[in-house]
Amino acid sequence: MAMKQFEAESKRLLDLMINSIYTHKEIFIREIISNASDAIDKLYYKALESGETGLDRNDFAIDINVDKDNRIITINDNGIGMTKEDLENNLGVIAKSGSLAFKSENEKNDEIDIIGQFGVGFYSAFMVSDKIVVKTKAYNNDEANCWESEGLDGYEITPCEKAEHGTEITLHIKSNTDDENYDEFLQQYTLRTLIKKYSDYIRYPIKMDIDKSRKKEDSDEYESYVENEVINSMVPLWKKSRGEVTDEEYNSFYKEKFFDWQDPLKIIRTSTEGVATYSALLFIPKKPPMDYYTREYEKGLQLYASGVMIMEKCADLLPDYLSFVKGVVDSQDLSLNISREMLQHDRQLKVIESRLEKKICSELSSMLKNDREKYEEFFAGFGLQLKYGMYDGYGAKKEELKDLVLFYSSTEDKLTTLAEYVGRMKEGQEAIYYGCGETYERIKQLPQADAIAEKGFEMLCLIDNVDEFALKILEKYEEKPFKNISADDINIESDEEKEESKKAVEENKDMLEYMKEALEDKVKEVRISTKLRKHPVCISTDGAISMEMEKVLNAMPAAEKVTAERVLEINAKHPVFKALTNLYSCDKEKLKVYADILYNQALLIEGIAIEDPVDFSEKICSLMD
Repeated sequence: MAMKQFEAESKRLLDLMINSIYTHKEIFIREIISNASDAIDKLYYKALESGETGLDRNDFAIDINVDKDNRIITINDNGIGMTKEDLENNLGVIAKSGSLAFKSENEKNDEIDIIGQFGVGFYSAFMVSDKIVVKTKAYNNDEANCWESEGLDGYEITPCEKAEHGTEITLHIKSNTDDENYDEFLQQYTLRTLIKKYSDYIRYPIKMDIDKSRKKEDSDEYESYVENEVINSMVPLWKKSRGEVTDEEYNSFYKEKFFDWQDPLKIIRTSTEGVATYSALLFIPKKPPMDYYTREYEKGLQLYASGVMIMEKCADLLPDYLSFVKGVVDSQDLSLNISREMLQHDRQLKVIESRLEKKICSELSSMLKNDREKYEEFFAGFGLQLKYGMYDGYGAKKEELKDLVLFYSSTEDKLTTLAEYVGRMKEGQEAIYYGCGETYERIKQLPQADAIAEKGFEMLCLIDNVDEFALKILEKYEEKPFKNISADDINIESDEEKEESKKAVEENKDMLEYMKEALEDKVKEVRISTKLRKHPVCISTDGAISMEMEKVLNAMPAAEKVTAERVLEINAKHPVFKALTNLYSCDKEKLKVYADILYNQALLIEGIAIEDPVDFSEKICSLMD
């Protein structure tokens, strides 16, 4: 029979199919197996519709054979098969799908779940094959036909012998090139791995001969043998009822699929029907992977379409702040692009993402309420990500996350929620107070913390870079504003203290102005403090940028640096203050030295490196002469 040309637009279209549509050559095995599964589905549903007996679902299978010597892979199914006309219409015309037509004809049957949609998956085999032979025999048909093609030149259809209904596809694997190693697809291990990766949940058994070895009876020698093994799991865990799956099975699934050596901290199962029908099996790890807080980390859930893996990491199913979640989502409603490797960004995808987000947050909230110890274990690993989530996107998710974040309490000496803090607030307390530093102990030792403790107020101790940014974006909790204890407007002094401070300022305003000028542009102001109790000085800030925020922002690779509006506060009740007033009267030059030393001392207490430590040391030594 003469060679026929493909009835598609041109040879260029086939060339595009083979070389451009698919990202990875290994996809061919997924596509061919999916087509085989479709063929079995068609026969099974046709038999159900007609009431035909004699077909048992347990008799269906997909067989894969490898002939390494002749570079051949054979995929055989006992599905519905094809007539000569089917071969002409489905394999002779690129981008015409028999599966799609079958599905369209049976739209009212909700149980029909045919994977193939576009009719191009078969041609992905040309990425690894220089010749494809298809032998097929339609169910209840005596005639078998053979379709044969070497790619762009076209195809031939000839009669052939085939005993049983179904389709046998023979792939003649290409020889290796300098750039490509096609031998890998002839390795049992590689094929088995690809089948497990992409087609593990095809509903029919995928069988393959596997080379094995065993110890001979009554001997220490080993012998080789071949066993026909079912490669795929067929029924995914997320499709089974909860009672059918043990915790051990969930844990094993998680560790095998997501390469973790520990059991997950939390298992989440969810499924919905309606606008977007899907099933999801999600896991929260016990600890972050080594690369979690690096740019190399890739978030995403495994995405399946009717049991066939489409994407290994679908980032669009999770917001960034939940990027630690692992798991799988299986849906038959998603719109896929022509290669089935990428999603079209449709409404169903957004609905699934939104529902998964709400479900995960609900589970975390329940864990926080009912198993505090486990939640704090989770928060130790991933709490930082939740706090980033509060700040990210100008606080778009702050309301969802504000009750999930924890901060260390100065009075409770443990982590606390914002709700718990507010529930313990003293009568008359107007704000939620917090301090920033490298450790909890250093924060509690800040000079400004004395006044907070004296009033009996609780303080949140913030040690992560993002903490203050998260609280700034939240602004308030239950109408209580957040106040940095180092800010200028903390406003916790009594009326009497305010009067004393006002009097001290009036009496010493010239000295304070002189000290400000002595420090040049280092501070915005030198003022009498109402915060300090036992310490002589501290640094506070005016404006929106705190000292901690200045440190964080300036550590980032930005062209311009930011500067907080620093204020040097002096304790008028400390003996140092009396020494300052005496120097202002008799030795203003020495007062300049004192001012610089006190300023640098305040910086060191805040955990900020001083600009010139040598000069600082020399000035201290000069006072000891």
